[in-house]
Amino acid sequence: MITITIKGLSKEVHRELKKRAATHGRSLNTEAIAVLESSVRSQPVDTQALLARARAVRATMKFKATAAQIDWWKREGRE
Repeated sequence: MITITIKGLSKEVHRELKKRAATHGRSLNTEAIAVLESSVRSQPVDTQALLARARAVRATMKFKATAAQIDWWKREGRE
């Protein structure tokens, strides 16, 4: 098992990490490991492929939504 020390961590980041740990039912150390592992193992998103898939799905839809409708749906979903 390898141990590291994190120097210069801001109080804000420490506080938010503690909140995340509590939310996930983990210790601060276990949460920090989970965050680091997730960051290191994450895959870059192929934005062009994602956009192409979204356009393909949209082309199969029976209705066409305007940008204004989509914006309205987003706002309604946040309330």
